[in-house]
Amino acid sequence: MKDSDFDRRTLLASAAAVGAGVLLPGAADAAARRVDVTAIRKAAEAGKAETVARLQEWIRHPGIAAEKWRVDESCDFTMGLLREAGFQMVRKVPTDGSPGIFATLDAGAKRSVGIYFMYDVKQVNPKEWTHPPFDATIFDKPGYGKVVTGRGAVNQKGPESTFLAALHAFKAAGRKLPVNLVLVAEGEEEIASPHFHQIVHTPDVMAALKGCEGVIIPDASQSETGAVEISLGAKGPMEFQLISSGEHWGRGPKGDIHSSLHAMVDSPVWRLVQALNTLVEADGHTPAIDGWFENVRPLTPREKALIIEASTKQSEADMKKAYGIKTWINDEPWPVALQRLAAQPTVNIQGLVSGYMGPGGKTVLPGRAEAKLECRLVPNQTFKEAEAKLRAHLIKRGFTDIEVNVSGGYDPTETAEDSRLIRAEKAVCARYGIDVAISPRQAGSWPGSVFTQPPVSVPAGQFGLGYGTGAHAPDEFFVIDSSNPKVLGMVDSAMAFVDLLYELATIS
Repeated sequence: MKDSDFDRRTLLASAAAVGAGVLLPGAADAAARRVDVTAIRKAAEAGKAETVARLQEWIRHPGIAAEKWRVDESCDFTMGLLREAGFQMVRKVPTDGSPGIFATLDAGAKRSVGIYFMYDVKQVNPKEWTHPPFDATIFDKPGYGKVVTGRGAVNQKGPESTFLAALHAFKAAGRKLPVNLVLVAEGEEEIASPHFHQIVHTPDVMAALKGCEGVIIPDASQSETGAVEISLGAKGPMEFQLISSGEHWGRGPKGDIHSSLHAMVDSPVWRLVQALNTLVEADGHTPAIDGWFENVRPLTPREKALIIEASTKQSEADMKKAYGIKTWINDEPWPVALQRLAAQPTVNIQGLVSGYMGPGGKTVLPGRAEAKLECRLVPNQTFKEAEAKLRAHLIKRGFTDIEVNVSGGYDPTETAEDSRLIRAEKAVCARYGIDVAISPRQAGSWPGSVFTQPPVSVPAGQFGLGYGTGAHAPDEFFVIDSSNPKVLGMVDSAMAFVDLLYELATIS
């Protein structure tokens, strides 16, 4: 059913009820809302070119926290976008790392909604990209439609720009938002948000957030089939680095020496490998850190049921194809693999660096070896507990010489299935005729626990329709105009945000 058909039927029903002297419950409000939405849609369509241009320009202001590259510039640009979208108060919040942003939009509404933005992006290797990663190139991609490619296109500037497009459409249509907005943004999400709590726990920021119905992170959550997964939570990360060096160890060389000397000189590289081997079982995936599973909460019967139901709505073949995978761990069937994805904490090696990796051999005994790792934590693990157990585990096994540098992390996040936030998301998807799967938690991470845990203690979740992919990978892209009839383009996705704000304003 087209929006115009829905508008006409609603208006006719309301007019007939009033003419008959009968006021249908909520009919007048519903009719007025549909009139507003029609005007907002026209404004969104008229402003589409400007919306796309804003997204392109945002991609051109990257802000890479891991490299401390153009972070302040990206923060300032983001603040300008918020002012243009209608936020009356936009303030930079200093931290011990990258600055944050606190912004409010007072619409004179009864309810307030929190919004979480990130303005930083992952690192890039331009040689791996088909188009330059910060050119924000627009092109027609077969099977998807018109897309914009660039680092940050889908994670998260595309979805965030779509949300801002909804605010611009409200303003252009001369309509007030049905809710007030409280927005917080950070520039360190891609390094596990080490200072985000400093932003949220600023007294006036925290007071504003505590008065919200919940906090939303804009997303592009549709799959290629058009289906949507609504997650009730996310795993928590702990990012860290392990370093073995002759200089710190007191054994082995301080720098690279001839490899023939390994017969009488210790190797810092093998020392690191031996330490790494203690972190997982022989299967290569089960964490073996002492006490790691002490507080892990098993999946509840409801969570298992949700995963099994979701497995019938998600394509195993499509996921394997997308990630270049032939089998899951232990050759487990799809529903079991999805349960493992939600329930199992992980210890993953992101990268190993040591010695010579150029053409041929170099016959050296390296004096230093480094490993980048991350853990994914599940309820009821905590970031502080994980760090303490990791350090204690290595010390117990005699690896006091291994340097442990924990760079960031936070706790897992959980939101109740019956919260207004989740029910509103489901209601919007239902109106769009979108098939929804409810997931207990996603395997990835975002710092929602800063909102869901005390002292803020409000629901938090991801929402947004539309499609994009390639986060953290080359050729990341976000769909502007969809050629797939099951996937929404940018204007329709902006209207889904409009619908969500109205739903959050009225849901009981």
